[in-house]
Amino acid sequence: MNPALWAALGGVAALLLVLVGVALALLVGGRREARERDALAAARADVEALRAQLDELSTELVTSRGAAALVAPQVEYVITSAGEPATASADMPPVDDRAVLSVTLGEPLVKVAALGFGVRRALSAESRNRIAFAMRREVKRARKERRRAARRTRVAQARTAGAEEAA
Repeated sequence: MNPALWAALGGVAALLLVLVGVALALLVGGRREARERDALAAARADVEALRAQLDELSTELVTSRGAAALVAPQVEYVITSAGEPATASADMPPVDDRAVLSVTLGEPLVKVAALGFGVRRALSAESRNRIAFAMRREVKRARKERRRAARRTRVAQARTAGAEEAA
């Protein structure tokens, strides 16, 4: 057969493959778009249901607050009421000054005691001796390692010098 015919058949086959690929892409894209539309519609329906529920709850709250305002007067709590006589309510027992002072000074006092204990333990003779021993041992180990490295370097240099003289 003629090579030009083979080239033409190959071109047609490639064109067919491209067309099939485009058709599949359009088909898959259409399905994906339909799924996205369905998901968007479901999300909108959920939002509407939640909005209706929120409206219902807010109207319930407004009506219950109105009824509660008729039953008990609203008491305003202000943190700047220092110096005014304390009024003990049923749900809050009175707190004496000794308890407030204990809580206020207790935590910093515990922190200072813990710091003092740690400093005293770190500066003890036993701790200092242990650290000094570890330092001496580390210095000796490093010195031996440097000596070994220097010895290996000298041996390697002697070998290379001997090899150069032999050549």
